[in-house]
Amino acid sequence: MNVVALILDGPLTRDREPAARAHLTAAGTIGASLRFEGVVRRGEPSEAYGGQERPLAGLNYQTYDPMAQNGLEELARDVASRHGLTSITVLHSRGRVAVGEVSFVLEVTAPHRVETLNAVAEFIDRMKQDVPIWNTAVWQ
Repeated sequence: MNVVALILDGPLTRDREPAARAHLTAAGTIGASLRFEGVVRRGEPSEAYGGQERPLAGLNYQTYDPMAQNGLEELARDVASRHGLTSITVLHSRGRVAVGEVSFVLEVTAPHRVETLNAVAEFIDRMKQDVPIWNTAVWQ
């Protein structure tokens, strides 16, 4: 099983991602590859706006290192094992990420699609709950 878990400064772009895609050619063992990208959206509900959406300029992500890095790695290994994944790659931003930019990438591969779909859903839910990564809004 191939596990990559990294926290990178700033927005995530494909040219900044690690060249860890050799697993995709794993001699016919991969039947599904699923990639999820978390993109900073244009607005966020704000109490100052009566709960209505307020325009964002971006989000500022803060991490508690090395606990966040270790948390991502442990979670990736656990989810990969529980769902029989061939590989899992997770990348998360630290610092400012503007509207429309990618702040989170989760890519999983497995013999069948159902494992990938279930793994992505579980990973995201558990990461939001257990991994010390927070964001604060940067308002326009």
